[in-house]
Amino acid sequence: MNYILFDGPSRNNLLPFTFTRPVADIRVGILTIREKWENYLGATTTTVTEDYLSEKFPMVEMDQNVMINASFCPNAELVELIKNLKENQAIFSGEDVIAFYTLDTQEDINFDDFKAIEFDTHILKIEHTWDIFSKNGEAIQNDFALLTEGRKSQAIPKSVNTINPKNIFIEEGAKLEFVTLNASSGPIYIGKDAEIMEGSIIRGPFALCEHATVKLGAKIYGPTTVGPHSKVGGEVNNSVLFGYSNKGHDGFLGNSVLGEWCNLGADTNNSNLKNNYAEVRLWDYNTESFARTGLQFCGLMMGDHSKCGINTMFNTGTVVGVSANIFGSGFPRNFVPSFSWGGSAGFTTYLTKKAFEVAKIVMSRRDIEFTEQDAAILEHVFEDTKKFRRD
Repeated sequence: MNYILFDGPSRNNLLPFTFTRPVADIRVGILTIREKWENYLGATTTTVTEDYLSEKFPMVEMDQNVMINASFCPNAELVELIKNLKENQAIFSGEDVIAFYTLDTQEDINFDDFKAIEFDTHILKIEHTWDIFSKNGEAIQNDFALLTEGRKSQAIPKSVNTINPKNIFIEEGAKLEFVTLNASSGPIYIGKDAEIMEGSIIRGPFALCEHATVKLGAKIYGPTTVGPHSKVGGEVNNSVLFGYSNKGHDGFLGNSVLGEWCNLGADTNNSNLKNNYAEVRLWDYNTESFARTGLQFCGLMMGDHSKCGINTMFNTGTVVGVSANIFGSGFPRNFVPSFSWGGSAGFTTYLTKKAFEVAKIVMSRRDIEFTEQDAAILEHVFEDTKKFRRD
């Protein structure tokens, strides 16, 4: 069977992260949503996404296809239903379609012609940016069970202090000595060739993905995910780094999400609680205004390739777009458009030529090429977000 993950109606709610990737490639828990589905299905997947992303993330369509809404994360019961779908059957959760079996192209779908199957069991759904960190604990638990079932952890080094070591899993090649791991409130997963440096104190749920690093003396509270090839130091609470991003120094990051290729300068801090303890509002790209989150704690949402200088301060509920460069004293405003250059004193446009030069250097340090596809995607984002910038 050919499985295709589609963005669905939540795509715009997940900006700025979906400016540069399909919904399926959002990381929550240990794995991306795509990796979760592929593990459960035992099959590769392709994607229906925005036209400008489709060259990098193509769709492969065959005579028989199962389309899956990528906002939903899999579980065993749902996957069993999906594997048994017949022609013109669709699985719904309330008004939302989760998956459907079709012989037609996606554009031709009329759900009035489908037999509806209601799925009323709890399912993890990522439909807003803040879901990525607020539902990260459940996602780590689910991924931990999926990845470790029937497998044996590498031995925990004798110098490591542990609480509830049965809830700790260490992959091959991971390095850690003289650290404290407390897995009493959730599992701790340490990925292949990852490293936790001495003096670090970590409370689960926590995921350190492959080749990622926790710097000396870090303090990390779960639920937190450090994506592949990322580095964290200082104090981190309930945050998700997608991959190839760095918060390598002292400073606080809390209730936040960083995309890929982000870098926070030394002693960068974000607020995750308003002084009056009021509900946090976040920039909404759909309404072009600030929307209610229902959360008292909400920090920084930073899109791919964005960076900030040393001692940067972010206010509660700040959204930073793609390829922004922030520096200087004081708090920048709590919506920083993509390709902005500056800080609290004001912003100018960060031209793509300069942004691409930096991206090429940054990515080459990890032996990854900044391709023409990457440049075309960022050029599209630059044009699409022009209306938000004020020079």
